[in-house]
Amino acid sequence: MKKSLFLYLFILSVLMTIFTYMFLSKEVAFEQNRYKKVTTKLKDSLTSVTNKLAEANYFSLEKNENAQNYFDSGSGDKTIQYEKLIPVVTEKLLDFNSNPKGNPYVGQDQIGANKFIINKVKILNHRWIIADFSDGEYWGEVLLKYFVNADKSITFEVNQSLLYQK
Repeated sequence: MKKSLFLYLFILSVLMTIFTYMFLSKEVAFEQNRYKKVTTKLKDSLTSVTNKLAEANYFSLEKNENAQNYFDSGSGDKTIQYEKLIPVVTEKLLDFNSNPKGNPYVGQDQIGANKFIINKVKILNHRWIIADFSDGEYWGEVLLKYFVNADKSITFEVNQSLLYQK
């Protein structure tokens, strides 16, 4: 009886070992397969987001070589680096927000008690800027021309302004 008990225990332990081995080997294969699927999906998502970002930045000074070349005069002393120009132009435009009547380059007169200020600026190329403005109640967008003068001063001109309905 004792021998048969040991035989049954031995067979049971062999079976448990085989089942454990099979389970763990299939689990590793399953995890590897799942890892490959997730990695492929993430790479596809990253590619998709990168393509969408490139499409969104199509109209921007950072990506437009023709607009960048406009600032390269050929002589080293008159070259304007667009990387340094973008923050300067943005800062110069946002400085007008401190005006008591609001930013004069929104193209709209003050409607209520609050003044219109520019919130967000995107420099499209060597000549155009699009900006978002609001007074807390009304909001809109403005298309501006900007000029970099010979003395490196920057001037703005409102081309068109749009005020959204409330």
